[in-house]
Amino acid sequence: MAHCSISTIKSCFASQLLTSTTTSTQSKVAFRPVATAKLNSSSSSSAATTPISLIRNEPVFAAPAPIIHPLLKEDMGKDSYEEAIAALGKLLSENGELGPVAAARIDEITAELKTVDGSVSSSESIERLKTGFIHFKKEKYEQNPALYGELAKGQSPKFMVFACSDSRVCPSHVLDFQPGEAFVVRNIANMVPAYDKTKYSGVGAAIEYGVLHLKVQEIVVIGHSACGGIKGLMSFPFDGTTSTDFIEDWVKICLPAKAKINAQHGETPFGDKCVLCEKEAVNVSLGNLLSYPFVREGLVNKTLALKGGYYDFIKGSFELWGLEFGLSPSLSVKDVATILHWKLL
Repeated sequence: MAHCSISTIKSCFASQLLTSTTTSTQSKVAFRPVATAKLNSSSSSSAATTPISLIRNEPVFAAPAPIIHPLLKEDMGKDSYEEAIAALGKLLSENGELGPVAAARIDEITAELKTVDGSVSSSESIERLKTGFIHFKKEKYEQNPALYGELAKGQSPKFMVFACSDSRVCPSHVLDFQPGEAFVVRNIANMVPAYDKTKYSGVGAAIEYGVLHLKVQEIVVIGHSACGGIKGLMSFPFDGTTSTDFIEDWVKICLPAKAKINAQHGETPFGDKCVLCEKEAVNVSLGNLLSYPFVREGLVNKTLALKGGYYDFIKGSFELWGLEFGLSPSLSVKDVATILHWKLL
């Protein structure tokens, strides 16, 4: 708020003053390397409150209404903090009815915006968001009117990408996606759960929308180095006890990957097993994608392809492998998840 425009501070001041299980589909899959690339190292007190009604004379507890202060507008930065306060002072002098109470409130707001040493300071996080948007608008949005004009009409991305929420592995940066190119889903450890209408429906809705409505042509699941979610998967005992509210239940989606790595590399150091599992978990997610009927239909009709990827931000490398899908009387979708494998090129 320290650098809000005049109109913004006025509004701030005024507000304070006043499943299903899958059907067996005969399938056969195999991975083939597609590409490899290596990068060079280098409260509002005035708000009316509604009395809370009691049911059976038992108290009803309600969360307080959120207090919303306008923090960011497109024109932030055009007026300095000092100019805004000066303008408010002028407003008070021209509108005497506002009185000393209003003036005192401005002093109070000013004090809230001062640091211990007396200098006026805006929140660093708000300043970062402001300058980030200003840079984006000037350097990208205003420089590409044709692109953003088309995007205003709708989207038609070729890729659907599952990536980790890790702040170091944004797929739009790693793969240089432009706005409109990729429909992205990010979660802990880039996992895709199996088809289930009653659980993890957020992921299911995204897959359904991407495949049936956006008509994406490629679904890419991308794992990455030093993944905390995979480290958790490899560390949690899964013995009925829990230490988290959500994380353990989520990462056990890829328990088959953990089981495979422990079975095949039992004597391998823990850190190395985590690296192996980071890639194997991608394959489990690819297998889970086959449990979605509209994904299988797209594969059969050759309107959709599945790929796995792995970004190593420590070495600056990226691996990509493909999933070849074919019909076979000897394999079902359930079998598919047990035969997926990766190869390090």
